[in-house]
Amino acid sequence: MTGKKGTSVVETRRVLLGLPDVAEGRSYGQPAFLLKGHFLARFRDHDTVLVLKLATIDDRDFLMQMNPDAFFFTEHYRNYPAVLVRLAEISRTLLARVVKDSCHHLGAMPPARPRPRSRSKRTR
Repeated sequence: MTGKKGTSVVETRRVLLGLPDVAEGRSYGQPAFLLKGHFLARFRDHDTVLVLKLATIDDRDFLMQMNPDAFFFTEHYRNYPAVLVRLAEISRTLLARVVKDSCHHLGAMPPARPRPRSRSKRTR
């Protein structure tokens, strides 16, 4: 049993931030959840969809076969190991399991190196 259908943004944040080495940060200027400084997830579509990085594209294909109402991707993510998750279509239990599995596989990465801060343009 995977629990009731539908997961809120608050519950999703709790799941993500409850995992070791996951923190809030920014990715491409947008609020995101980072695992050891690397992109893990972010909300999109007015917080109705979660973009979740996976270990492989095969993982995404498996999830989409298992629950096509909850898991999908767009052309933008075709060649990238990520899945889009409709929060209204997934139970908190299943979401927690998928996020935990993703963190387990991605957690083997070394911490991200700090990026140099961009220099502000000087005026003459």
